[in-house]
Amino acid sequence: MEHTHEVEQMCVVAKGAKNGPAPIPQEGKWTQVKEVKDISGLTHGIGWCAPQQGTCKLTLNVKDGIIEEALVECLGCTGMTHSAAMAAEILPNKTILEALNSDLVCDAINTAMREIFLQIVYGRTQTAFSEGGLPIGAGLEDLGKGQRSVIATMYGTKAKGPRYLEMAEGYVLEIGLDGDDEIIGYKFVNLGVMMDNIVKGMDPAQALSKATGTYGRFAEAVKVINPRKE
Repeated sequence: MEHTHEVEQMCVVAKGAKNGPAPIPQEGKWTQVKEVKDISGLTHGIGWCAPQQGTCKLTLNVKDGIIEEALVECLGCTGMTHSAAMAAEILPNKTILEALNSDLVCDAINTAMREIFLQIVYGRTQTAFSEGGLPIGAGLEDLGKGQRSVIATMYGTKAKGPRYLEMAEGYVLEIGLDGDDEIIGYKFVNLGVMMDNIVKGMDPAQALSKATGTYGRFAEAVKVINPRKE
């Protein structure tokens, strides 16, 4: 290692403080992280692109510095779905540092990687105080039944008011209005559950019926409308 002339002329002064890095909480332990392999945890990061046309939620399960599981969810940009497919191949089996310096194709996914990296290395993970952390596969469980991302899609105008299009429960088929034309409930179909039943051999009409439900005071509605047509 090369030193400048000025540094070479200096005498040695001993360094007194040798306390090391501050410990961070990781999977039920307090850890002094000195190397990449010291890092473990499961958590989430949110990213966005420069034009803010789309957003990404990234979930990583890291064990001993290696990404063992990755869940990539995106919204709002058609091109990002292909980038997410590539990111799902790129991320597993990389160290958390390698992943930070990998091109994940989409700016929103790259930003999500940056944000999740900060949470993980500073000990702000979802599993910080969970002894042993979570098993590989826990990220997939975030999707719930039917393994579909939780989506909310709402639309509204000054002239015609709000329209519920998709809720956590699923695709909204109808919204129910009271006598004042205010929304009091909705009927939905859980597309993940419906498709699971169809794949298992259930008649599509029956699968649709079994996956359909209502929320709120839908049964009391004075008027029912299709939010996409009416």
